[in-house]
Order: sequence, then structure tokens, then C-alpha cells
Amino acid sequence: MKKLLVIYHTQGVRTAEMADAVMAGAATVEETETTLKRAFDTTAEDIINADGVIFGTPENFGYMSGALKDLFDRTFYLCENKVDAKPYAIFVCAGNDGSGAVFNIERLCTGLKLKKVFEPLVAVKVNTPEMLEKAHELGATLAAGIAFGVF
Repeated sequence: MKKLLVIYHTQGVRTAEMADAVMAGAATVEETETTLKRAFDTTAEDIINADGVIFGTPENFGYMSGALKDLFDRTFYLCENKVDAKPYAIFVCAGNDGSGAVFNIERLCTGLKLKKVFEPLVAVKVNTPEMLEKAHELGATLAAGIAFGVF
């Protein structure tokens, strides 16, 4: 069975809501086993063993959360050359525009040679029903794409 890993960090509610919506969407695809992990609890082995990854973060000071940055710091070199072309996606809950968080996550994912397969979802200031539906779609799309070899 294919494995999708959803990694996120939050100290608030909005990013957790988005993560829950992503998970609900992924759960609609029975052919993929999806796991939700907090960034501090995620290991390089988790990332290496996943067939795809979704990263979620609040925008903190125009950047990703410190916990997500810590994840990349701890795992980057352990994952290097072991995750090439694995699909990934991003969701950000932003107070501004989320561009700094997106840019820096994408930069690190490019360094790991991960493959972006979904445009980043950025919820600015509030999680609208439409944005939560897009998060649901993100989870379902990535889970189905992994299950059926689209990515």
C-alpha cells in the first residue's frame, strides 16, 4: 500500500483545521495509507518511507514555523538522494501573504529533489469554507495520485 505523510506544525487552530481537511480528503482514497505527524515528531525515516509528503505551516514572521524549519534542519542531509522525485505539496495559513513561507519550503524541497505536484494552498487571515474544501481536495488528489501512479 502506498503511503502519504502529512507533516505540519501549529500553535493555533487554523493550521490544524487545514491539516484535518487535508487528512479528510486523503482518507477518501482507500488505496493509500495517510499519516498525520507534527513536525517535531517526524523523522528522516518517516519522509524516506513515504511515497509523497504534504507540508503544512503557519506563516511566522514571513517564514515557515520554527518547528518545520527544525524538521528540515534535522532531516535534510539524511534524506538527500533518498527522496528524489517524490511528490510534495504545501499548505500555509498566513497573516500576510504566505509567500516567504512558500518560497523557503519550495527552495528546500528543490534541494531535496522532491517534485511539486500541486500549487501551494495559502489561506490568508481566515480559513474560508472554500479554502478548507481546497485542502480536502489537496489531500484526496495527492493520495489518489500516489495510489494510482500518476506522480
